[in-house]
Amino acid sequence: MLSILTSHPIQYQVPLWRTITARGLDAQVWFLTNHGLKNALDREFGVQFAWDVELLGGYEHDFLSLHQPVDMSRFRGVRLKEELGSRLKSVRATHLWVEGWRYQAFWQAIKAAKKEGVRIVLRGETNALGRRGVAKRVARQLILRPLLAKVDAFLCIGTQNRRFYEQYGIATNRMFTAPYCVDNDYFVSAAERLRPERARLRLKWGIADDAVVVLFCGKFIEKKHPMHLVEAARLLVPDCPRLHLLFVGGGDQGRQLRENVSVVHDSELGACRSDSIRSGMPRASFAGFLNQSQIPEAYAVADMLVLPSDHGETWGLVVNEAMASGIPAIVSDQVGCAVDLPQVLDPKFVYRFGDIEGLRRAIQHCDKSHFSRDAVRVVAGRCHLMHTVCAIETVLYGQSDALRG
Repeated sequence: MLSILTSHPIQYQVPLWRTITARGLDAQVWFLTNHGLKNALDREFGVQFAWDVELLGGYEHDFLSLHQPVDMSRFRGVRLKEELGSRLKSVRATHLWVEGWRYQAFWQAIKAAKKEGVRIVLRGETNALGRRGVAKRVARQLILRPLLAKVDAFLCIGTQNRRFYEQYGIATNRMFTAPYCVDNDYFVSAAERLRPERARLRLKWGIADDAVVVLFCGKFIEKKHPMHLVEAARLLVPDCPRLHLLFVGGGDQGRQLRENVSVVHDSELGACRSDSIRSGMPRASFAGFLNQSQIPEAYAVADMLVLPSDHGETWGLVVNEAMASGIPAIVSDQVGCAVDLPQVLDPKFVYRFGDIEGLRRAIQHCDKSHFSRDAVRVVAGRCHLMHTVCAIETVLYGQSDALRG
């Protein structure tokens, strides 16, 4: 029996849990909270929403008992109330898969599993790109090393994640390649379905048919640096007057973004603003927050995605989504997925973080490259969820069923 412990039902993870079940693995997912199932305010997005896709169907699951009140913004804000060892014994668990170490509950679970002789599988997002001072690095190592020593198998989500574990002296035979993934097949299918709708969708957001559309998708917050895209776009306007920025999401920097572009559409206002064109400023549309069933429309409209984040972007699953949709992605060298996805498609799609001129050149290069959708999807396939399923099968059985037959 494989027990999987994660924080809450997450739209990115659910297809993985369903595929594991469909493969015939005896598995059950244990959630710490029901966050995401009901309407709630996301302070960073600045909107209240619940994911509009089914999150609990197609796999066995349960919710664990926690100490109240629960606060997902704090390490000690999520603590197990129940004694997990008893639950592990009752289901005859052989392995416990834990999704990181962000909450005290994860540490409690690893301790309980170790006591019961249950093998521990860990999948975390942390990578080797973080820039910390010597004191902080030493403190972190002192805290993490004892925890990592209890782990039997590490599911490495990418190159930088693997390098992080190497820095902690984790042996190669304890690390398994399990690329961070979304439901690629869903985005491929949605892209093909929406392809004939491209002109109509562009019109909805005030975008011309012949525009070069650069998409930013995510929270308008500091670590993602959406203003870097605006600054690069302003440099590009003289050479590329057809440039059009499409912002999907919301957050604290929304006002600053709007003040530095020519807003031709703003979904928050519910109207196009054709009178707002300002000389030297790139045209931009603000689509607002798009839920999971709506986000493929943004990829259908876009010609490329830009993610200018700093090292706080431990991976960047929006890149997986875009590339599975056939859209090239440009990222800073501090984004966790940079070397595993955009760089594989074209090394020029990765630029030095904060280098606005470098970002300008990358956008210009991407506009001239004309990669086919199929070529982009081939690279996105490196992070198909089946690779992670095969990795966990190897951990459980010594070899993946896919490899055996």
